[in-house]
Amino acid sequence: MDYSTTVLITLIGYKLVLVGIGLWSQQRTKSSEDYFIAGRGLGPWVAAVSSAASASSAWTLLGMSGAAYTMGVSAVWIVPAVVLGYCFNWLWVAPRLQKLAAQQQAITLSQLLANQTGKWRKPILYLSSFCVVFSFTFYIAAQFQAAGNTFATTFDVSMQWSIITGAIIILIYTLLGGFLAVSITDTLQGLLMAGAAILLPLAGLITLGGPWDLWQQMQFAYTSEQLSLTGPHSGLVGLAFIVGLLGIGLGNPGQPHVVNRMMALKDSQAVKQAKVIAIGWAVIVITGMLILGWCAKIIIEPVSNGEQALLDFTNHLFPPVIAGIIIAAILSAIMSTADSQLLVSASAISYDMQTKDEHSVIQHSLWYSRLTVVIMCLLSVAIALFAPEDIFSRVLFAWNALGAAFGPLLIVRLLGNNISGKAAFASIFIGFFGAVFCSLFESPPGDYIERIIPFVLAYYIAFSGRIQKPESALTPNKQGSAHNS
Repeated sequence: MDYSTTVLITLIGYKLVLVGIGLWSQQRTKSSEDYFIAGRGLGPWVAAVSSAASASSAWTLLGMSGAAYTMGVSAVWIVPAVVLGYCFNWLWVAPRLQKLAAQQQAITLSQLLANQTGKWRKPILYLSSFCVVFSFTFYIAAQFQAAGNTFATTFDVSMQWSIITGAIIILIYTLLGGFLAVSITDTLQGLLMAGAAILLPLAGLITLGGPWDLWQQMQFAYTSEQLSLTGPHSGLVGLAFIVGLLGIGLGNPGQPHVVNRMMALKDSQAVKQAKVIAIGWAVIVITGMLILGWCAKIIIEPVSNGEQALLDFTNHLFPPVIAGIIIAAILSAIMSTADSQLLVSASAISYDMQTKDEHSVIQHSLWYSRLTVVIMCLLSVAIALFAPEDIFSRVLFAWNALGAAFGPLLIVRLLGNNISGKAAFASIFIGFFGAVFCSLFESPPGDYIERIIPFVLAYYIAFSGRIQKPESALTPNKQGSAHNS
């Protein structure tokens, strides 16, 4: 049996499992709360691993290994940036967010941020929906493009067919089961990613003779600039480069497809268990991909696109069956983000923007949600086909924009503050459009302007807009109708 056939059989079996999970989950999806947040019943393993996997996406496996392959030693700063972001999310945000979401019966992040803002509630929901849909359209397109690259490289088929095939698979099980299907499949995919992040770098280290031999051979494979902790930069510019890379972690609290897993946790005990699992997963995967990128630089033939290094490395070291499983793990990383983002986009349009009463929302929202998933999927496929771009850059653009839009406001809310509707709206607006505006200009070293300044401005606006919490705000309110602005 040749390589392509073996890989194809492995992938088909894996995808059938995903579709089966979708069919099973469909039987348990009876309402909007079930479809969007699994009835607030997620256990620690599902919440932690699915959250981590959906946060990581294709950029962790393909992008991170590619960055290490291309940048050399300076890529090491991405590791603490990502891990510290996970630590903040799970040690500080998660326990507070799980309690607040349950108290207010909020189903989406946008709804939670808009609660108790009086007449500003609808404008905040509309603005939040725009931010989510705009960012995720490009974010999902990057995932489809990564899936296309993987299929095309493995099976020698056209990029167009590869992108469409990956999108169809994701669409099927997202439509069938909603949040529960997405969370369970993301957990399976997250475990596969962790397995690949252990197996691949370990194989590279064994091939080279160990960590010390890797370091010794890196001296010949990389240039002097690539062996520097600040890359080609020095002095204050080098410091700015490091700060910019560390700023990647600021985006973690503002990712709707990540924090909704925290909102869905069943209780505080589940939060305590999930934080250990999620942080441990991040350390394993991000560190593993860093080492893999360095090993690939030495072991495989030079590649023009560093994001293909992992695929070439896998094909070089492993037999077809193992390679097929690893390729499935790569596609898992892609789908674990794309499906979550499709679902969050659906909730933004079909649930957050509903103006009907609650009974009508529950009756109609599931149909609107599934229609939104289809439309978002088509738009993202079109962008992937006709406007391809570097995966790493496109993902970080959307990550920065969402992080600056929602992260600062969420942090201030979780500090126990109510915020005036005007300040909440302004915080989201300045954070999001500030990040988009900064991205239009040539990036400085580490992209520190785009990652840090909009976030800081948005936080200042939200913090300055704090108001005294009235007695009525202490009572859980599903629709957030308290007029505090």
